[in-house]
Amino acid sequence: MKVLLIDDHTLFRTGIGALLQGHEIQLAAAVGTGEEGIRLASELEPDIVLLDLRMPEMDGLQVLRVLRNNEPSLPVVMLTTSEEEQDLLAALQGGAQGYLLKDMEPEELVSSLEQALRGDIVVAPSLTPLLVRVAQGEILKTHQRDDLQSLLTPREYEILSHLAEGQSNKVIGRELNISDGTVKLHVKSILKKLDVHSRVEAAVIAVERGITRQNRNRQGEKT
Repeated sequence: MKVLLIDDHTLFRTGIGALLQGHEIQLAAAVGTGEEGIRLASELEPDIVLLDLRMPEMDGLQVLRVLRNNEPSLPVVMLTTSEEEQDLLAALQGGAQGYLLKDMEPEELVSSLEQALRGDIVVAPSLTPLLVRVAQGEILKTHQRDDLQSLLTPREYEILSHLAEGQSNKVIGRELNISDGTVKLHVKSILKKLDVHSRVEAAVIAVERGITRQNRNRQGEKT
């Protein structure tokens, strides 16, 4: 994987560059302006772009629009400190392949980049509730009559309640005392059964149907 990093903070560029290279990921370039990033995206032909949102002169959303026009097949993932709903939605609506936060764990960042490169939309787990509040339409209509408890296995149903809280595979595995790989297999099965393409979509369904850990615990107390 060859990554182009666009961020106006020198220390952050240095740190992320070292992190990526420490995970055997090639850093095509790390630049501080959107203009330079746009130029290098064409010259260096990176596999993916990591793009800061808040930058002077030309911000990340402006850079994203140009990259989408110039290099429509090049995945662009936003990496930012902003947890604002409007920023998240603007980035995804603008064609970003993902929206990640700068305080996430290094392993999660690397894993997210790998997923984005495979074509998945990646969003920081802590931002799932934001998406849930604004998501609407076909996802919910498709499943509003489904009996998800009979559609999924008990373990899948349990994991779905964790997805509703935006938890990563690592956190879910730790809480359920199973491996990350096992969680990943269950999540894959859940997405297939729900006929959705991302864990965010699955989380939307779970929250709208009241499939949360809190509700599951209440149901358990009644039985």
